[in-house]
Amino acid sequence: MSVRRRSIRARTTVGATVIVAVAMVAGSWFLVDQQRHALLGSVETTARLRVDDLVAELGDGTVPEAVSVPFEDESFAQIVDDAGLVVRASPNIEGEPRVARFVPPLDRYESRSLPETPVGDSSFRVVARRVDVPAGTLVVYVGQSLKPVTEGTRALVRSLLLGVPLLLAVVAGMTWIVAGRALRPVDAMRAEVDSIGERELHRRIADPGTGDEVARLARTMNAMLGRLDGAADRQRRFVADASHELRSPLTGIRAQLEVDLAHPEHADWQNTEHEVLQDTMRLQRLVDDLLILAHAEGVDAPVRVQVVDLDDLVLREVRRVRQRGAVTIDASAVRAVQALVDPDAMARVVHNLLDNAERHARSSVSITLDEVDGGVELTASDDGPGIPSADRDRVFERFARADEARGRDAGGTGLGLAIAREIITAHGGTLRVLDTVGGAAFQLRLPTS
Repeated sequence: MSVRRRSIRARTTVGATVIVAVAMVAGSWFLVDQQRHALLGSVETTARLRVDDLVAELGDGTVPEAVSVPFEDESFAQIVDDAGLVVRASPNIEGEPRVARFVPPLDRYESRSLPETPVGDSSFRVVARRVDVPAGTLVVYVGQSLKPVTEGTRALVRSLLLGVPLLLAVVAGMTWIVAGRALRPVDAMRAEVDSIGERELHRRIADPGTGDEVARLARTMNAMLGRLDGAADRQRRFVADASHELRSPLTGIRAQLEVDLAHPEHADWQNTEHEVLQDTMRLQRLVDDLLILAHAEGVDAPVRVQVVDLDDLVLREVRRVRQRGAVTIDASAVRAVQALVDPDAMARVVHNLLDNAERHARSSVSITLDEVDGGVELTASDDGPGIPSADRDRVFERFARADEARGRDAGGTGLGLAIAREIITAHGGTLRVLDTVGGAAFQLRLPTS
């Protein structure tokens, strides 16, 4: 199983253990190195002290008759003259040739490690000092066994080889336990969400109340479930309303045809054809509006935008409504304004707003267009019964009905305002109902770019 497919708990445990392992390996290496240097320094200090003792004995110009060392299996001493001949040596290397070839500067120390010496089978740390005496220049060599360094370092390494894996096991176990306890509420939420069916979107996840990331996740998921519940409810109502709206003209067509076929002697076929045509045209408008609305919801931005003279577009729609002669339209406040919009979509918006105003107006409709605060503002108002405050947001829902005074007549599909708002929202604008005394006023605001 790849690392990507492991659970978060497993990945967290592996990651934490690897990080601690790397840190502990680096720390162990540093610790061993420091231990070795400390032990080596101790051995070298011991050898220097013995060198100083021998140099002090040479201070009166005479070479001591005997050179001793405390432990003959762990140290040795040797005094060599300028010619490289051994003048004196400790008993354990007496008769042996010169043990070291390096010569330090006058009255200076120099130390080196020698892997092979006449004493024992371990390496030695040799400290040398060169001094002047009346008889000439002598070099004092003192060697100290590195066996304590080796043994001390090996003991530390063995301890680390035993302790580090045990500590890593403890870290891995604790991380596994802590991660499991931290993720347990998440797993419980996952199981609870998984059990929520499409007809149970009203259910909510229990908030642990801890105020941490898990609690915020629970609130976020509850908010998402709320949105899904609202969307599902709106979809159910939309399907029900759409079914009703489609059924009404179909029922009317069928009823008229059945009556005429049942009583052909009383049938007025010309009138029936006219009524069927009207119902068919209403069906077409409804289907067209549903397609437009579905398309508007399926995109995040207008399909194509260009610089459009909005005043020309508005006045063209005004002339269309005036030709019907149902109401008078005041367009005197339409100013020359340009904006970056989808021309066909904006024509649909103005078309829907004017048709809505015409259907509900008693006698007159007013439309204004101007540039305000760096944006475009269009207002379409009528002298009809108006819209109650409680319904001013609901009128933009699909198939929404306000009070009976502004109920839909045969001319509308109940989707015009919903389509208009979807299009304006896609353009980055707003569409709302203004608070007016008498009649209704819809205000559209768009950015100019």
